[in-house]
Parts: sequence; structure tokens; C-alpha cells
Amino acid sequence: MAVTLEQAQRVGYTCLKALLRFAFMVANNLVAIPSYVLYLIVLQPLRMLDSKSFWYIEGVLFKWLLAMVASWGWWAGYTVVEWGDDVKALSEDEAMVLVNHQATGDVCTLMMCLQDKGTVVRQMMWLMDHIFKYTNFGIVSLIHGDFFIRQGRAHRDQQLVLLKEHLEKYYRSRNRKWIVLFPEGGFLRKRRETSQAFAKKNNLPFLKHVTLPRLGATQVILKTLVAPQENGTPAGRDAVLKESKSKGLQWVIDTTIAYPKGDPIDIQTWILGYRQPTVTHVHYRIFPVKDVPAEPEALTHWLYQRFIEKEDLLTHFYETGAFPPLQGQTKAVSREMTLSNLWLVGIQSLAFLSGGMWYCIFQYFYHCLF
Repeated sequence: MAVTLEQAQRVGYTCLKALLRFAFMVANNLVAIPSYVLYLIVLQPLRMLDSKSFWYIEGVLFKWLLAMVASWGWWAGYTVVEWGDDVKALSEDEAMVLVNHQATGDVCTLMMCLQDKGTVVRQMMWLMDHIFKYTNFGIVSLIHGDFFIRQGRAHRDQQLVLLKEHLEKYYRSRNRKWIVLFPEGGFLRKRRETSQAFAKKNNLPFLKHVTLPRLGATQVILKTLVAPQENGTPAGRDAVLKESKSKGLQWVIDTTIAYPKGDPIDIQTWILGYRQPTVTHVHYRIFPVKDVPAEPEALTHWLYQRFIEKEDLLTHFYETGAFPPLQGQTKAVSREMTLSNLWLVGIQSLAFLSGGMWYCIFQYFYHCLF
């Protein structure tokens, strides 16, 4: 079939736009990430004198970096509509966020939709696959205190021990509030067949839109971060909790991400922007941690139920284009998540100004020394 002039122009425009967006993203990373690292190097004396203030500043810089990533999608027309419980009220409480995992764009979507949730982004901790340690953003996550988990049965027990140690060392000493994890342990397309085989063998529901979650990381987080009086955790389990006088982990936020027609956005699309503007839908359901069982068998059942409910939510969404109403509601209510273009431009401008400032400083010292 012959390609019309109009079609060729459209393809050419899309390619040019993708190329320009990629060039901007590279430039953005080249100034923003080194600036983040250099600011924190300069602030090391503050870290020794006033650790709380240091991590406050680091959190602000971290939020700005995530806002830059969010801006790449926002300006391409990749927006978010939110459903279910309003989680803004929990921004100052400790919460564990359980998210279904379909593609690399899930992380970008969360970076966007959590930007307007008060202090959440600057005080959150991410659990992610260890491969992300070797990406351009890896150094930022390492400094911020995120945890990189190595997948695979051979590493599982050791990784859970390391996770517990990491939480005890960094979670409250850096005033973290929300911890985000993907309990499925991988992308839907990679784990679905194995999960369905496991479900069939163990007489569990057949799931198409999610996979059965893994218990390990969820159990470690609950055991380590929940206050002694909650969730059946024995007193004295968490010395760091006692020292910080924290109320402990109070909420579980069950988060379900849905893409139109089940076609997820990956990081390449987010960066290059070649897909037409897309609305991603995010559903929240809040559970008090006191209602979450502590015993492994009961917790496994509870966690499976959350993902069975996700399956029902996603089935309803793909059939109707909307999530079902919450219990007690007659009609589901959605909220369009918005970002300020002025704010995003301001953050991007600050990143490039910072990059220019550091370049001038290095040039000055280079000429002084040589």
C-alpha cells in the first residue's frame, strides 16, 4: 500500500519529536543528576551536624528529580485519573503501597500521580529490581536509600535478610513514610504463565490481568515497621521504632494501575512520546494495618485476596472503561490528577541553572590549578 504525503509527514513529525524529546531527556539527566549528587556532597558537613535537615533537603531534591521524570510524560499528554479512596490524608502517616506491575511505565506513573500528595515523594522508599541500580537513576536511588532486590529463588532468603537490615538502618533514620513495592516480583507478561500454572496446581483462582503475589518482602516490611501493638507483632521487635517514637506503619494502600485496552506504557514511550495522549487510571484502596494478619498463612491468604480483587477491578475497567464504585457508593467517583506546568518549567530551569553553575565552578578551579 502506497504511503500518502500526509502519512509520511505525520511519521516524520513523530520521529522528529521523539528525537528532540530524547535529546532533552539526555540533557536533563546530564545536568540534574550530577547536580543532585554535588549538592549533597557539599552538604555533607550539614549531615554530620544536623542529619534531619540534611535528609529534608535531600528529599526535596529527590522530589524535584521525580517531577522531571513526570514532566516527560505530562508534556506528552500521558495523564492520570485517580479512583477509589483519597490517599492524600495519609501523606504524613507511614504506609505500605502495594502495586500491580505491567511495564516500566508503572514507576513513571507513580512518580507522576504521587507528586500532589504532600510530602509523600520526598519521604518515600522504593523497592525495585536490582537491575535499576545500573540505570542513569541508580545513583540517585542509592543515595536516597531505596532498596534493590535481586529476584530468583537462589537469592530470596538472603535478600529478605538484607531488606530487614536496610529498613532498620535507613527507614526511620531518614524519616521515610511510604514504602512502595510490586509484590508480583516482575512484569505481568513475564510472570503470567508461571502464576497461572501455580494457581491451577494449588486450586487458586485463574488470573489474567495480574499474577499471584509473593509474600516475602511484604512480610518483612510488616514485621519490621509495624508497631508492637499492631498486627500481632511481638513487643521489642523493632528497637528503631521505639527510639524514633513513631506510630509505626499504619496503613496498607492497595494501588491498581490500569491502562486503556490493557496496553501499558513503557519507559521508552514515556521518554520519546510517540504514542497518542493516553489517560492512565489508578485505583486506591486503604486498609488499616491492624486489619492485616501477621501469621504467614493468613497473610498469604490476605495478600492473594488483594490481587484477586485487583483482577476483578481490572476486568470491570476493561469492560466498562471505569472502575466500580466503592462499597456504599452508588457511582464511582474519579479525580483528574493535575500538575502545574509553571512549576515543572521552574524545576527544569533550576536543573539547567544548577548544571551551569557547577560547570562554572569546575572551570574556575581548573584554571586556578592549571
